[in-house]
Amino acid sequence: MTPTSTADDTLQVLRNRTFDELVVGERAVLERSLTMQDIQVFAAMSGDVNSFHVDPAFAAGARFHEVIAHGMWGGALISAVLGTRLPGPGTIYRSQSLQFRAPVKVGDRLRVEVVVLRKDPATRGVVLDCRCTNQAGQVVIEGEADVVAPSERIERARTMLPEIRLDAAGGEGLVRLLAHVAALPPIPVAVVHPCDAPSLSAALAAQAAGVIEPILVAPRAKLVAVAAEASLDLSGILIEDVPHSHAAAARAADLARQGTVEALMKGSLHTDELMAAVVASSAGLRTGRRVSHCFVLQTPHYPRAFIVTDAAINLAPDLAQKADIIRNAIELAQVIGVVKPRVAILAAVETVTASMPATLDAAALCKMADRGQITGAVLDGPLAFDNAVSIAAARTKGIVSEVAGQADILVVPDLESGNMLAKQLMYMGQAASAGIVMGAKVPVILTSRADSGASRLASCAIAALVAHHYRTTPP
Repeated sequence: MTPTSTADDTLQVLRNRTFDELVVGERAVLERSLTMQDIQVFAAMSGDVNSFHVDPAFAAGARFHEVIAHGMWGGALISAVLGTRLPGPGTIYRSQSLQFRAPVKVGDRLRVEVVVLRKDPATRGVVLDCRCTNQAGQVVIEGEADVVAPSERIERARTMLPEIRLDAAGGEGLVRLLAHVAALPPIPVAVVHPCDAPSLSAALAAQAAGVIEPILVAPRAKLVAVAAEASLDLSGILIEDVPHSHAAAARAADLARQGTVEALMKGSLHTDELMAAVVASSAGLRTGRRVSHCFVLQTPHYPRAFIVTDAAINLAPDLAQKADIIRNAIELAQVIGVVKPRVAILAAVETVTASMPATLDAAALCKMADRGQITGAVLDGPLAFDNAVSIAAARTKGIVSEVAGQADILVVPDLESGNMLAKQLMYMGQAASAGIVMGAKVPVILTSRADSGASRLASCAIAALVAHHYRTTPP
């Protein structure tokens, strides 16, 4: 019987097989699942930014209908087996032939196997059969490697590599968003009680970027004091002088009702105070839908921007309210360029379970979409979070879905779960964020006191897109 090495890529000690120890028929195996980050890292390292590999929108209309791995990504895995397992450390590559039989897609799990075919004692040369097979048993890459095997035993601790983080979430996404908005004229925005430095400076930064024309609705004396302390220039800025934050919210809503402004922006007042003024019947800003909040997020760990909703307004929405939350998110997704968004309705499990109300709501919402009560998107649920964002996880669980693994919108069961999910993505998943309220006659820019200037600016840019959309298609 010939020996087989199946150690995975967490191997902490590397040991080789010398030429004398190698046996014809001996084999070593590595298994690895392809992620979008693998493709991005390989593209960054190699410089091969072919759109088939790195641009999901382009790839969707191409031959394979989704991004595929670079062929040499699989070749690199073969090299990893030869250099760390068989023959292992000390091996010298002489040549490698490869035939690419089928594409490797995100979520595919490859079994990479090398087998000793023949040995040449005169040169310590070894020829090995190399083969990569996907989870369906299909051979995707095959060939032969010709190496010089080591003559001495080597055993060393695995070298710890630096962590790699891709900056796919922050600056680049904001630059693209602002470039898109730059072609549009700035929108008038009532900035409600910006009586601290972060909210006031954010409004002025958005004005400087050509995104908004702010009207500051707040006590003038407080504004002047904040501006002086933060060295901010208020010259030329319109100010609506009101006595306090409650009056600021009411006056801003009135300006929106009159058409003087096309969006509202939260300052240093509490969210409840602002939203109470927006939804008040006297404000005239309500539509036929319930208002809801959307986080627009982009993380280096996911290949596209996506929406998490509702994480700030509706505490425990019922079925009808969830339907409106979805409709609002679909509208926002379409405004920012997703023609037919994929909507994942989240729960703790992916099966309908009578004891878990979120799964029942998810099933009902999908049936509503089937009957035309929710339009403009593809819905699926219940889906656990991993199934919604990971093709590999969905395939492992046997889920066949247009949405699973590639969701554009994540609909959470309630505010608490949504807020925790969004904040985890921001603080532990390096997600860039923007926050906006949909469902009223004007968009409401809703950010947290802890949000960065970039997040506030991105929120203003998205509100500008929505406001321009409303000029031709009123809510």
